[in-house]
Amino acid sequence: MNIEILMQYATYFLMAIGAMAFLVAVVVQVIKELPLLQRIPTSLVALAVSLVLCPLAVVIVCQYLKIVIAWYYVFASFIAAFVVYLVATGGWERVAEMWQRTRYNKK
Repeated sequence: MNIEILMQYATYFLMAIGAMAFLVAVVVQVIKELPLLQRIPTSLVALAVSLVLCPLAVVIVCQYLKIVIAWYYVFASFIAAFVVYLVATGGWERVAEMWQRTRYNKK
């Protein structure tokens, strides 16, 4: 595989994560004040929304591109849903902090 193609796919993946995180954040802000969801922590609502929207987005993209939906597409979308959840709830700072703590620093 060519490095340019790999970088293009990585860019598409990061764009998709960002777009899905934005969508999850917007949906959570809209529905978190519903009477039924007021008692549930916002973080849990964001996780549930992410676990619903990510597989739904994969199915929609596969239908649009006329790609046969394989089981590993749906499985990967559930894994990506946790990444989307972390980014949508501000968890990116936590991930970056863990990286800074475990990274080798030259002194």
